[in-house]
Amino acid sequence: MLGENFVYFFTVQGFFVGIVFGILKSFDAVGLFTYTFLITAFFYLFSHIVVALYYQTISVRAYRFPKDNHERELDRFVGEINKREKVIDSACKLTDMAIKMNAEDLKASDA
Repeated sequence: MLGENFVYFFTVQGFFVGIVFGILKSFDAVGLFTYTFLITAFFYLFSHIVVALYYQTISVRAYRFPKDNHERELDRFVGEINKREKVIDSACKLTDMAIKMNAEDLKASDA
């Protein structure tokens, strides 16, 4: 649907909602006109905001995605993560060895 058609559709919907609300809430013609005008204006402005945000979102997605740069960055991140995993694994092995030696020392001192 074109943005212009969306604005028209939403404005007409606001007009009818305004008439129904005005009939239910007002006791005179001025109240009916006021409710109808304010609700229609709100729907009109709201539809313009929605269309503007929609087209802004569409235009933002239209740029070229720099795939090569992102792949290089991700490869570098993977390398860093692998290095950190190796450091963590060696620290875990060292901790396990220390726990084992501590347990052996406790057994030797209990005996």
